[in-house]
Amino acid sequence: MELDRESLRRQLGKYKFRDLTVEELMKVNMSYPNFKFSMDTYVFKDNSQKELLNFTGTIPVNYQGNTYNIPIRLWILDSHPFAPPICFLKPTPNMEISVGKHVDAQGRIYLPYLQNWSHPKSVITGLIREMIIKFQEELPLFSLSSSDEAQQGELLAYISKITQGISDMNSKHQENQRVNKVTVVGGGELGIACVLAILAKGIADKVVLIDFSEGTKGGTMDMDIFELQNVEISKDLAASWNSRVVIFTINSLGNSQTYLDVVQSNVDMFRELVPAVGHYSPQSVILVASQPVEVMTYAAWKLSAFPENRVIGIGCNLDSKRFQYILSNILKAQNSGKEVWIIGEQGEDKGIRKKTRDIKLRKVGNDVSSSGTLIDPSLDTGKNYSGQQPFFYLLRFKVIMNMTKINRPECFHIQSAGNKDCI
Repeated sequence: MELDRESLRRQLGKYKFRDLTVEELMKVNMSYPNFKFSMDTYVFKDNSQKELLNFTGTIPVNYQGNTYNIPIRLWILDSHPFAPPICFLKPTPNMEISVGKHVDAQGRIYLPYLQNWSHPKSVITGLIREMIIKFQEELPLFSLSSSDEAQQGELLAYISKITQGISDMNSKHQENQRVNKVTVVGGGELGIACVLAILAKGIADKVVLIDFSEGTKGGTMDMDIFELQNVEISKDLAASWNSRVVIFTINSLGNSQTYLDVVQSNVDMFRELVPAVGHYSPQSVILVASQPVEVMTYAAWKLSAFPENRVIGIGCNLDSKRFQYILSNILKAQNSGKEVWIIGEQGEDKGIRKKTRDIKLRKVGNDVSSSGTLIDPSLDTGKNYSGQQPFFYLLRFKVIMNMTKINRPECFHIQSAGNKDCI
């Protein structure tokens, strides 16, 4: 069926990149004229809803000498073409889903092409071509005869009763034999650092690094060169199968962007990656280090549908460790720097929480007052904050976070009022 361009433009009125999306869908229609397009409500895993364009149709798959028409449905996000489509099988009543590496029980399709989606090189027609190739290796649907349909419910119920005890025993045995596997998603500096830290501490039997970047990077290439036996580097999230912990360090941050500028593109990227992790490692714990970490942790929790205690953000833990190190080793604090924590949202404005004992810094240059005065050029110079309520100071730690740029540190003398915690 020929697609009307102007009608499509009207339907995509709320799409951010309407013209790009229209052009691509016209090409899809030329290659696959049997597809039917419509606007419908898509319900995400967190039960939020959005009106999205989708199209349904069949793709020809040659399997063991026979050609099968596999019905599919693709949902086009409103940030297309910078976010990949959400893909499903659309089986007819006499078809059954064959759960496997690329398809879950609900019929959602997981492919490396989706995980590595990057405009402008990634296009829907290329996605469909990979879908056909993968389905030729492992057919995602099989047909049920009328008698099969009638007997299937009874057979499954019978098998469930007689094997319940055996299944419980097998699942416990498999849990005991489970490999301690950790997957890091993102091949940037933070991802490489995570892999190296895990290897150094020996806390995993196997580490998988999912690196979607193009070309070669020093850290990734070095791990490849040394052929570490317990490290696997892959571009396919399927390699994360049965991980106990999955760490997200991936970001779409460019050189001229801040983390807040890329929130939407990071969330769109998570829409594909997080459900795939839930498919490959349904019992895993997700640790989120992608920025902005608070937003991305919430997105990961909603998209995964995992319990809240299995989706954890790193918060300001890394900043806290750096700050504690600088207090103890660079600024020579009289008390242990481990009593100070950075809390709050990631960004230029953070706060500190310190325990009841005072933290006093030795005077360094002319930036610290011995009377408890906090001096920071971005705040009121010379104003004493030590006795004010509430016991939470929002400070701009312009020093401290990047030690390579420190010439003469801007130092802060913080003293708690009374014996109360700064919260």
